[in-house]
Amino acid sequence: MKQNTSKLTLTGLFAAMITLMTAYICHIPYGANGGYIHFGDTLIYVAAVFLPRPYALAAAAIGGGLADLLTAPMWMPATIIIKMLITLLFTSKTGKILCTRNIAAPFIAALLSAAGYYLAEGILFGSFLSPIASLSGSAVQSGGSAIIFIALALALDKAHMKARTQKMLSRNGQLR
Repeated sequence: MKQNTSKLTLTGLFAAMITLMTAYICHIPYGANGGYIHFGDTLIYVAAVFLPRPYALAAAAIGGGLADLLTAPMWMPATIIIKMLITLLFTSKTGKILCTRNIAAPFIAALLSAAGYYLAEGILFGSFLSPIASLSGSAVQSGGSAIIFIALALALDKAHMKARTQKMLSRNGQLR
């Protein structure tokens, strides 16, 4: 019971931090489509490596969805799906944040995110030609989040934060 409470608490904290980082901190609008550059994806990536998958999915969906609800509600359905999908690329089962999979994942997530928003924008606006202009903003946002994630992960690995968190979230050192 205590482990579930800890996981839910950490999930809620990540969702709140994702919302704030996406909607308000370093929130830079670009283009006429309602899109914006942010670094909330960095925290989605961090949540994906610290939390078991179902909890990471929830943190990403809630955090990203709330940020869009507060800033650009038309993007909320696409964001919930895209943010959940990008968490699937990461693993939380290793003892360190920067394993091979988690180093590649944010860059693959950047491509997945750009493609997802391109598709969503095409559907929303009825044209798959105009969203091409938004790809550069998506690249800056997702690429920037990937670079910040790698730098943050290096620091967190140096402080052994993953091992500490795993110990808190699991019994006998095994993630559930």
